[in-house]
Amino acid sequence: MNDPRHDLDHLLELMAVLRDPAQGCPWDVKQDWDSIVPHTLEEAYEVADAIERRAWDELPGELGDLLFQVVYYSQFAAEEGRFDFHDVVHVLTDKMLNRHPHVFPDGTLASRREGVSAAEVETQQVHSRWESLKAEERAERARGDAEAHSVLDDVPRTLPALSRAAKLSKRAARVGFDWPDTQGVLAKIREELDEVEQALAENDRDHAAEEVGDLLFAVTNLARALKADPEKCLRNTNAKFERRFRHVEAALAVEDVPLREAGLEAMERHWQAAKRHDVPLKESPQGETRP
Repeated sequence: MNDPRHDLDHLLELMAVLRDPAQGCPWDVKQDWDSIVPHTLEEAYEVADAIERRAWDELPGELGDLLFQVVYYSQFAAEEGRFDFHDVVHVLTDKMLNRHPHVFPDGTLASRREGVSAAEVETQQVHSRWESLKAEERAERARGDAEAHSVLDDVPRTLPALSRAAKLSKRAARVGFDWPDTQGVLAKIREELDEVEQALAENDRDHAAEEVGDLLFAVTNLARALKADPEKCLRNTNAKFERRFRHVEAALAVEDVPLREAGLEAMERHWQAAKRHDVPLKESPQGETRP
């Protein structure tokens, strides 16, 4: 007879046992706040990868791995007497109730909006309210920290560089530091590319590398102006490159030509063939991202 389905309490108990110095797992007992962070980032990317591949059969496992990271941090905190998983759930629920007065008008889980469907709620109003509440939360945190005074203060430093660039520029744009249209961004991209070329002409590789960073930041701004996620744009291009290069490898194998001996001309010929026959990936619907 199969065991009954496990629930959240079972997961919390499992984590407590894993971390038990006497009966737990040696690897889990050795972990701490910092050692788990890389695993958390990896699990988040694996969730994103499963969704992009529409690997629905894999997704419950990947989401579980991500949830396990939250349980891990909560266990660390419980052991140190800081908070526990139930505090995490409470703070999250309370924050979401506060940020959704258009859904929970009394700020309680039992309250409901009456007479207006979700489709009829003005999206821009909702987004503006969300932005306003986020700003209030940042201001509240700043009041408790003499050094926290910038609109950029809580953009996580551990984000991938492209994502963080998009976040930083988005925050600056909210207070008016932005180009009026995409033409301004394109002009900035051309300017940064010119500066890369100038640095290379002067044989100053360090300066060229710095200017490449500026160029990437400007391109990230263009993605933001197009309401596109720069990480997703680059992931799609990575997938496209991989698809086409694998075609080059396969075509050369059919011709019995070793890859390292093929030469650029033969590779380019097969690359162009791959481009002609490549079927672009269907874009998944992009919902509006949270600030």
